[in-house]
Amino acid sequence: MNKISRLWALVITISILALGAVVANSNSPSSAEGGCAGKAYVTNFNSNNVWVINTATNSVVGSPITVGTNPSGVAITPNGAFAYVTNTGAKSVSVIDTATNAVVGLPITVGDFPFGVAITPDGTKAYVTNIFSNSVSVIDTATNAVVGLPITVGTSPSGVAITPDGTKAYVTNIFSNSVSVIDTATNAVVGSPIPVGNQPPGVAITPDGAFAYVANNGITISPGTVSVINTATNSVVGSPITVGTNPRAVAITPDGTKAYVANASSDNVSVIDTATNAVVGLPIGVGDFPFGVAITPDGTKAYVTNANSDDVSVIDTATNLVVGSSIPVGDTPRGVAICPAAVVPPTTTTTDPAVVLKFTG
Repeated sequence: MNKISRLWALVITISILALGAVVANSNSPSSAEGGCAGKAYVTNFNSNNVWVINTATNSVVGSPITVGTNPSGVAITPNGAFAYVTNTGAKSVSVIDTATNAVVGLPITVGDFPFGVAITPDGTKAYVTNIFSNSVSVIDTATNAVVGLPITVGTSPSGVAITPDGTKAYVTNIFSNSVSVIDTATNAVVGSPIPVGNQPPGVAITPDGAFAYVANNGITISPGTVSVINTATNSVVGSPITVGTNPRAVAITPDGTKAYVANASSDNVSVIDTATNAVVGLPIGVGDFPFGVAITPDGTKAYVTNANSDDVSVIDTATNLVVGSSIPVGDTPRGVAICPAAVVPPTTTTTDPAVVLKFTG
């Protein structure tokens, strides 16, 4: 092979390698499949584990994932890579790698009886409510270490939700009958606690960040309510919305039009029209003691954990009817979180994928 032939062979070889790198990047399974898209993670309080449901087939996949003692809350990072689980009986948080469904690292020590957990939209921090410590712990998700001192809030903080812009965290204080607001830039409480209904355990924020919906447990023998907070003024707007007995959790559809409320002692779910803040239709009967609720990224289904019947009900949000049979899970399911939708990234290319070497002389 003469000098010119060897030169062209080198140019062609490098061009093929460069093109192969582009194709490999654009079709990477870890990015193109959107992490754990299409899965729901369910904490089982008395099984000390997490079960995973395939939301396409509504069947359990894989083996239960062992975590700490009495897992309750669960939240998934925006990129779908990790699930953070609060272990109420172990004063810790477990982190699950959703690619392998295995726990990674050691449990993260937080406050006493950690219950709720929420992750910032940029995925950098996880906020954990500590019921018996009356505080919120903040975890740096890059290091999985707690940062700063615990943030003191009201009495028995339970639910936590973060605004879509990531600037504020709203925390329900069960025995203060209030909601505390944390500035996530300073990790300090801002303003006075917002008075809501009796014993509020759950909170969710609309996708536009304008309102926070708070489930007020009330007295278990009478209907509970939902309070609506205007996040611009941090004040309650309108009258409390009457729902079922002992509402525990609330979730809002991705389009912001409906809020689903799990009424534990009524064994049903109420649906609120967020345009009118009125309950629509009849309560949706589910399993025994519905505790948690989460909605799929496309807004078509709501998943409800039934703590006393050890299963999960699936609601079609178009008809507000339960679809299919309940999905058996572990003992006393509580929290549920659904993975974000798959996002196929744009193909990564260079200005000229072919690398050309020019020789002179």
